[in-house]
Amino acid sequence: MGRETRRAIGVATRVVACLAGHRRHGETGRPAKKGHKLPTPAQVVAKAKRRRFTVPWYGGQSRRVELVWGEGYWYQAGEELVPIRWVYVHDLSGTHRDEYFYTTDTTLPPERIVGLFTGRWSIEVTFQEVRQHLGFTTPRNWCRKSVLRTAPCLLGLFSLVALIFHRLWQRNHVAPRRDPWYAKKEVTFSDAIAAVRRLCWSEVLAQPWKPAGVTKLPRPLRLTLLDQLCRAA
Repeated sequence: MGRETRRAIGVATRVVACLAGHRRHGETGRPAKKGHKLPTPAQVVAKAKRRRFTVPWYGGQSRRVELVWGEGYWYQAGEELVPIRWVYVHDLSGTHRDEYFYTTDTTLPPERIVGLFTGRWSIEVTFQEVRQHLGFTTPRNWCRKSVLRTAPCLLGLFSLVALIFHRLWQRNHVAPRRDPWYAKKEVTFSDAIAAVRRLCWSEVLAQPWKPAGVTKLPRPLRLTLLDQLCRAA
């Protein structure tokens, strides 16, 4: 291979590398994966015209909001660029703070993205209640099968308590527990599990084989003990 041929191949190689990586002649190293810096979502929101939508909201409700959305990229060192879609949400009622939601599914419409994020609230509350009242994080299992058994059992127990309490609610509305330092307007899972405990214990105490000491207690006292112990358990 002659000198002129090698020189032509070298020039062609450098030109192709520069075009592929958007590099200038003379630059070395691996071609850059990042492009020009895009405006931040806050910068886009400051200049964009907001559009109004009625979207699903927390608690199964709907809310009138203003949305601004756009697309960008998520970059991690050593990884490929990941396209994302972001949505800015402004609550017109003023009761909720402004939020930015992000998703890697750029085909989703903005109102659908908001609905998916607000719909996750019930799932988060479920795991919070299971950890707080059913000891979801208390067991220390050392084998895979034990972990796979414990979590479904506790989540199933949560569902069972919710279903039993729903039946109790249909027959007789249960008032939420109110304390001087905490006034609740709606029942919570702590009220539900206390009501289910009381139902189970009252059924046990109604059996003919109950201890003789229980039968000697006056009925008002037995009811008071049930009310207090079912919440302290």
